[in-house]
Amino acid sequence: MRFAFKTSPQNTTWAQMLAVWQAADDIEVYESGWTFDHFYPIFSDSSGPCLEGWTTLTALAQATKRLRVGTLVTGIHYRHPAVLANMAAALDIISNGRLELGIGAGWNEEESGAYGIELGSIKERFDRFEEACEVLTSLLSQETTDFDGKFYQLKGARNEPKGPQRPHPPICIGGSGEKRTLRITARYAQHWNFVGGPPDVFAHKRDVLASHCADIGRDPKEITLSAHLRLEPDLNYGKVIEDAAGLAAEGLDLGIVYLPPPHDPAVLEPLAEAIRDSGLWER
Repeated sequence: MRFAFKTSPQNTTWAQMLAVWQAADDIEVYESGWTFDHFYPIFSDSSGPCLEGWTTLTALAQATKRLRVGTLVTGIHYRHPAVLANMAAALDIISNGRLELGIGAGWNEEESGAYGIELGSIKERFDRFEEACEVLTSLLSQETTDFDGKFYQLKGARNEPKGPQRPHPPICIGGSGEKRTLRITARYAQHWNFVGGPPDVFAHKRDVLASHCADIGRDPKEITLSAHLRLEPDLNYGKVIEDAAGLAAEGLDLGIVYLPPPHDPAVLEPLAEAIRDSGLWER
């Protein structure tokens, strides 16, 4: 099993986030760092501070040398997928091929409504998301793209230069919906993120994903399976290891530890020591 960390850019400062990422870059246990893509804080006071995700991720990529970098996840409705494809290609170049492209259908009604960004019905969100996945993969890998969908239309569209990862940066899809999310994951993703929960729920969703893969003749082992592990403010590292072990027994590949704000690099080494001592970590 492998490990990573996540710092949501809310209720924190740029200096605090930067300090965590630079410290983690020197700790081998952490293979990647993640942030989110929201404009308001989530699951807390939404009037609080929140740094824009892609801007901070680009700066963090420049401030690190080893960590892979990504968002968990980018709401696809916030940006046209052609714009997002250009952003992803540029960041893959800037990071020397370290980008993980995390995407999802979008869900936050408060910030979408406040900014006048259309979210749509559940069906519309996933119809849009499926089209966006096709547009993204084409623009990131093909010389030109033509696409005529309900939500997006492209004619001879180009995205140059492309990043060093071929055919494109790994696509990570977050979510657990069995009818649409996991089916779209089976078709387009190299990485699936389970937001978190009991091992039996993870195992069930894993099996549903495998079934969708079988429907299209894809080996489910081609898809990295990750999940959020939460380090609570009481800094109970043992609970993180307990949760990781339960999910590892069901086939989890990557545990992404959600660090509590305000972010402090002092938590990284004790957490890494607990991970090393657990015997779960595979170099």
